[in-house]
Amino acid sequence: MYHTPAWETVMGLEVHVELSTKTKIFCGCTTAFGGEPNTHCCPICIGMPGVLPSLNKAVVEYATKAGLALNCEITRYNKFDRKNYFYPDLPKAYQISQLYLPICRNGGVEIEAEGGGRKVIGIHEIHMEEDAGKLVHDPATNATMVDYNRCGVPLIEIVSEPDFRSANEVIRYLEKLKAILQYIGVSDCKMQEGSLRADINLSVRPAGSEAFGTRTEMKNMNSFKAIGRAIAGESARQIHLLEHGGAVTQETRRWDDDKNESFAMRSKEDAQDYKYFPEPDLIPIEISEEVIEQTRRSLPELPEAKRRRYVSELGLSEYDAEQITASKVLVALFEQNLAAGCPAKELANWIMGEVMHLLSESGKEPEDIPFDYGSLGALIGMVEKNEITRSTAKKVFKAVFEENCDPVEYVEQHNLKTVTDTGAVKTVIEEVIAANQKSVEEYKSGKEKALQYLIGQSMRALRGKADPQTVTAILKELLG
Repeated sequence: MYHTPAWETVMGLEVHVELSTKTKIFCGCTTAFGGEPNTHCCPICIGMPGVLPSLNKAVVEYATKAGLALNCEITRYNKFDRKNYFYPDLPKAYQISQLYLPICRNGGVEIEAEGGGRKVIGIHEIHMEEDAGKLVHDPATNATMVDYNRCGVPLIEIVSEPDFRSANEVIRYLEKLKAILQYIGVSDCKMQEGSLRADINLSVRPAGSEAFGTRTEMKNMNSFKAIGRAIAGESARQIHLLEHGGAVTQETRRWDDDKNESFAMRSKEDAQDYKYFPEPDLIPIEISEEVIEQTRRSLPELPEAKRRRYVSELGLSEYDAEQITASKVLVALFEQNLAAGCPAKELANWIMGEVMHLLSESGKEPEDIPFDYGSLGALIGMVEKNEITRSTAKKVFKAVFEENCDPVEYVEQHNLKTVTDTGAVKTVIEEVIAANQKSVEEYKSGKEKALQYLIGQSMRALRGKADPQTVTAILKELLG
């Protein structure tokens, strides 16, 4: 009897990261995102005859910094090569890249493994190269136009080992990669602007097999959600093919997120298809030990070290520490208010709770946080001093998030301070008791839920401005 085998998905990633240098890799044109089409380019970056590239030193510095942060060996003597292919958005019909002597090799990034514990994803190499332009499709005229503004924007391509076994591992790796690159300031990693894009090389094989299957490549993925769907869809497609006697073709495919399926674009090229040869217009690069050590010393505390410190020294949970350190912005929000005296766990609770909730609700990323960081600390401080209740604080924070208002002024203007006059609180509670005699009798007969109802009615009558513990104590005293 035939049994369908269990399948294992095997993946490796090629991640293209646009570096945040002010000018392009081989000319003085701006790298600024946007701009009118074909206004950020010159004869060098659009490959006019007779021009010569001149290497931007900052690109080498940024690539070295990225390599060290990703635990790579730095190639002391590295050089550029020509990768020859024709696409409409590549005006020279070749790309200046690195094949034979890339600037970084043999690194690794630690992530949470699928089954728990930690796992290191190997980095095969990092190489420097120039970006191509962009094709713009106009459905109104059924025309495709070329914008060369992106030509020559500096990239590093981070090539992993085939160490991924699930979409979750891929996304955790990309999140960690994004955080590290943002921490060290080499890229803004804005996926919506194409600053971080991933090519997914994916194959399937029977579980337990050591041999790799035939891989396909899905190019230029720039959304974590789309990446998750693409991996699920392509894995299912390959498994279906193999289980029905078909064969997987080595090819490049395009993922259509609207249709939730991938489409073949072209056969997948191997290195020899690009006819690489040494770039004749650029001399090799030599990086000294002194420069490498200076760069290493300049690195800030990185996410993994920060995560461990938050757990061991500040008492945060593993989950909270992982989530906060995944974003340079959330770290800045956390550490600025921590330095101002906010308790670490309370601060983490607010970030993981209200901050993340409102970001999700408004469709924003942490990079889009719209309020002054100190406002969160000021609000927590008012709760700690019992100047406002926690429920009031949540309402105030929503206003802070939406309007970037000062929380202290907002509380004053809207008369939201906690009522501390126990006499006034007692008077209001007496009125609640008089108006809810049925609940009073139920409580006295042993129904605890009736007390919760009376507490709720009292808090409502006090407009949430009284301390719940005080309200509960006075209620119990009055009810005997």
